Amino acid sequence: MDETYFKVKGEWMFLYRAVDKAENTVDFLLTKRRNKLAAHKFLRKAISNDGCPKVIDIDKSGLNRQAIRTYNKRRLKRIRIRQCKYLNNRVEGDQRFIKWRTQGMLGFKNFESASRTLTGIEIVRMIKKEQVVFPKANYFETFCSLAA
Repeated sequence: MDETYFKVKGEWMFLYRAVDKAENTVDFLLTKRRNKLAAHKFLRKAISNDGCPKVIDIDKSGLNRQAIRTYNKRRLKRIRIRQCKYLNNRVEGDQRFIKWRTQGMLGFKNFESASRTLTGIEIVRMIKKEQVVFPKANYFETFCSLAA
């Protein structure tokens, strides 16, 4: 679990991402603020989509740590926190593709366009990693069904 940042109309926005052991994208969320509430919202979203993990690797971000602790208290779960920068390299390495795709852009003009563009980039990465089962006839139809 990690976050990265993008500029949208001159302001920093934060993209939270989670990647599993096999380097498959678990979930992602673009937020306007980097605070405990945003980290907790992302954690709940990721757990509801992919199930509750036993261990989460994070960097030295205190916000992610607080969000996991809050989740443990509210749900009476026991998710262990590992703060090791070497184990968090999977997420950091996976972010480079998003940064590479957005680096040549002039920037995002509003939050909605940034959210849709980053969602598209993430979905394309998920398809390339063969994370998606193809119920549709082709890649385009699969992409459209995921983006909706």
